[in-house]
Amino acid sequence: MTTPEAPSAAPAERSEPALDAGERTMLDGWLEYHRETLAWKCSGLTDEQLRSAAVPSSSLTLLGLLRHMAEVERWWFTTVFGGEPDVPVYATEEDADRDFHVGPENTYTQALDTWRGELAAARAQAAPHELDELSKGTSRNGQHFSLRWIYTHMIEEYARHNGHADLIREAIDGSTGD
Repeated sequence: MTTPEAPSAAPAERSEPALDAGERTMLDGWLEYHRETLAWKCSGLTDEQLRSAAVPSSSLTLLGLLRHMAEVERWWFTTVFGGEPDVPVYATEEDADRDFHVGPENTYTQALDTWRGELAAARAQAAPHELDELSKGTSRNGQHFSLRWIYTHMIEEYARHNGHADLIREAIDGSTGD
């Protein structure tokens, strides 16, 4: 008896990172690849599914991950690198993790539009700068970061959360894929 193959989400329009590019092109490619992966993991589901925590011991959801990454994009590219005021997308003084705390009023369309807006801002912020340039702003403890460090950190952040997204998506509808 054979086990039926698990369904998979519609293939994403993801661009594979170049195998032989220069450093900036490589970093851009890997960051875009991971951004596209998160979008893929969220695609084709209902708002209810996107708000569902697939692991009983966790409240982590795909919608929460998408909102979190909008927050992270803004923090690293706009606030830290660009030096603009820290205006969180979702977080509040009362709930610093509000990006993860989704309710029935939170929709995929809203979160996707917000995330895409933050991606556009991040790309515009990074584009004219060299990898060795230091941030205008600082982290909460006063450190400046090179654009190279921010790219590397963002790739790590997406890769980690895309692993979470893989497991959540598989628990929701059996879809698998890298």
